[in-house]
Amino acid sequence: MADYMTDCEGFARRDFLKIGAAGVFGLSLPQILELEARADVPAGRQQRRADSVIFVWLSGGPATIDMWDLRPNAPDGIRGEFRQIPTSANGIQICEHLPRMAQTADKCTIVRSLAHTIPSHGPATVFMTTGNKPSPAVQYPALGSLATRLLPAAAGVPPYVSFGEVRNGAAGAAGYLGTAYNPFIVEGAANNGNYRVRGITLPNGFTLNQLENRNRLMENFDRGFQAADRNADLVDGLDAFHRQALEILRSNRTRNAFNLNQETQQVRQRYGMTPIGQGALAARRLIQAGVRFVTVTLGGWDTHGQNFNALRTRLLPQLDQTLSALIEDLAAQGMLDRTIVYCAGEFGRTPRINRNSGRDHWARSMAVVLAGGGFRRGYAHGTTDVQGMAPATEPCTPDDIAATIFSNLGIDPHQELMTPSGRPIQLFREGRVIPRLIS
Repeated sequence: MADYMTDCEGFARRDFLKIGAAGVFGLSLPQILELEARADVPAGRQQRRADSVIFVWLSGGPATIDMWDLRPNAPDGIRGEFRQIPTSANGIQICEHLPRMAQTADKCTIVRSLAHTIPSHGPATVFMTTGNKPSPAVQYPALGSLATRLLPAAAGVPPYVSFGEVRNGAAGAAGYLGTAYNPFIVEGAANNGNYRVRGITLPNGFTLNQLENRNRLMENFDRGFQAADRNADLVDGLDAFHRQALEILRSNRTRNAFNLNQETQQVRQRYGMTPIGQGALAARRLIQAGVRFVTVTLGGWDTHGQNFNALRTRLLPQLDQTLSALIEDLAAQGMLDRTIVYCAGEFGRTPRINRNSGRDHWARSMAVVLAGGGFRRGYAHGTTDVQGMAPATEPCTPDDIAATIFSNLGIDPHQELMTPSGRPIQLFREGRVIPRLIS
């Protein structure tokens, strides 16, 4: 069996995202601000039930048949090793190794009838993280990049932040929207309660005064070129957005959000003193500060071998602690009503257990969890057949989930955006809103 940090297609998960915004002196942050200011207000506004999203990404394809949709009546070879336990939501049972999520189930929707047809990590990740089936003709933007493009962010904070690996980078990036809408990158784990974030944190030994001096030098060069430039408005505009970029660097709002030392030790321990635990806590703080979309990742779900041991000893305890803490904390802070929590991976795993006590790739049935932001509470949507092979009732697809999330954000999921070449593309070309998921 491969190391749990490497999936079966040979992809090694690094600790944190290596794509996204350029460095402090790059144009990515000014581009974000410029393009955001130029963005038109969408014509097809929906009723906005939510303002932001925290996406908990389970990289590798979790065995949701052993988590959210167990098959206790299935025959040997399909029925897993875990028992079901009751939850705080009437009539809903989940895995015994998710006891804290069982207590939190009255705040969640579990979608048990999700399915698609792509059992390969890379393309399936693109489908789940963009809401569009992969296409050789178009690189679709991540959900976070769409949110950046369509939702105005609070002043002084980045709109889209990503912790952890979203596979090969393209799945978490801006696609046809351009690099200006890539996520801000969290570099490494929290060091003494603080994170370093490319584009937000200055390099070691470099002060804000030095940055401002360098910026003034650049402005002098710009003024020199302006005289020879017929399109001086462009230069003025870039100068203005560079000044806004400096304002984000000056802002205490973002730096404070990343400073977990402002939380009590009890709160930090409740989330878990792990990368995903502290990342989820930072995500809550970022949403509080006005960030629109945050992705946190827990890898290692590619369990072709020893599936039950990996879930029991390593994966489910971390997920149970962190996801339940995030949902409960958002509720306690009065934020859950306006924040969507979305927990998903790229596909499920085979109902049939293989000879290595593992489960293989299976996209034809899977489950995801949604909470807050206008979604129903204490609800299980759809069912699978007795062996968990395929949806039996109310089947839905990744683009349907994406369309419903964006509808709750007040965005028409069928509105069109223009590619740089002038081609109009719907946000989710095949997705439909699922009314029964909405409270």
